[in-house]
Amino acid sequence: MFLRFRNLHQLKKFVNVNTLNKRFSQEPATSVSSTDISISDNCVQKLKELCKENDTFLRLCVESGGCSGFQYKFNLDNVVDSDDRIFEKNGVKVVVDETSLEYIKGSTIDYHTELIRSAFRVQQNPNADIGCSCGASFSIKID
Repeated sequence: MFLRFRNLHQLKKFVNVNTLNKRFSQEPATSVSSTDISISDNCVQKLKELCKENDTFLRLCVESGGCSGFQYKFNLDNVVDSDDRIFEKNGVKVVVDETSLEYIKGSTIDYHTELIRSAFRVQQNPNADIGCSCGASFSIKID
């Protein structure tokens, strides 16, 4: 059985809350640790090309959807919200909201180039159980 959820809050209502609480802390991230996410050199290089203005950054969020249940969404943005965490490397910024950060902690943000397409990707996500071959969607590990 495959169910789609419109947002992460619907998923949390569907899945046993105690199970999710064990896996994902409900406390907001108060400080940014360099171990939360890593930014690859390829990602830095591409963001320097794309973000000519000083206040532009890459926003990453996790949404329900995709063929595995969750999907990564990347956008260029210039507005930081109160629940956002900012990661910087060599003058470029990647911004992730606190809810999404819980699903990608320990991951690497990369820019991957293939023959038929190029895209930002989340790689080595320790919270992902299985993923789609395109790298855009994943399912979460629930212990």
